[in-house]
Amino acid sequence: MVFRYRPDADLQEEQRVTTTGSLGGKVAAVTGGASGIGRACALRLARDGAAVAVLDLNEGDAKAVAEEIVAEGGTALAVAVDVADPASVTRAFEETRERLGPVAILVNSAGKTGSKRFMDITLESWTSILTVNLTGTFLCCQAVVPGMTEAGWGRIVNISSSSAQGGQAFMTHYSSSKGGVITFTKSLALELGPSGITVNTIPPGFVDTPMLRRDEAAGRWGRNTADDIIAMTPVRRMGQPDDIAAACSFLCSDEAGYVTGQIVGVNGGRNT
Repeated sequence: MVFRYRPDADLQEEQRVTTTGSLGGKVAAVTGGASGIGRACALRLARDGAAVAVLDLNEGDAKAVAEEIVAEGGTALAVAVDVADPASVTRAFEETRERLGPVAILVNSAGKTGSKRFMDITLESWTSILTVNLTGTFLCCQAVVPGMTEAGWGRIVNISSSSAQGGQAFMTHYSSSKGGVITFTKSLALELGPSGITVNTIPPGFVDTPMLRRDEAAGRWGRNTADDIIAMTPVRRMGQPDDIAAACSFLCSDEAGYVTGQIVGVNGGRNT
């Protein structure tokens, strides 16, 4: 049974929401769903008909996204989660299954960034970024794969980074973690393909998100400005979260059933 999210109240059983999108009847979980790319993916999958669990460390912002989905006539649930904490991941996905049903679609968008000269990266910083970006992806996949295997259908989309493809100065820890997400995706796709589960990764390019703007404000682009980076991008514009969400929508659809283990670059042509 699907539940409609009600702010400031317990979820209550209601009549199933009628959906006309291609993902009607399916449950999607989006980590990092409270902002940026995760928020865009959550909204898009809801518009495609899925009931969406918005998972994020910031529960207040996750509730705001769930409210947006409900305002558009969809079904959503906000769940607090720390993807670096195995117990938190287990609780979050148990709540999602109890209130929405088995998860058929997982988008791993939760992430942590950082910028330091290599010799200034501490072991603590290295471990923290790898734990969120790579281990968090691993934990969330382990939480949903048994149910997907039982159903014989599943879609996993891991958000990596174009910095993992070309490298990025002063971001060795971040780029390494996202490179791990790419190889994790390829390996998992080979293992889960026979079970009807596809696993793909989207490495976004220069996308206008709150995380990117924080990096800009912190001077993490060196001497480059946004205009400089746009000038180096073939399509001559900054990406938008909806650009990533559109690719994610396709990868989560039935039409993408023959697409797995792939790196689907959405970067304006900067990495080909």
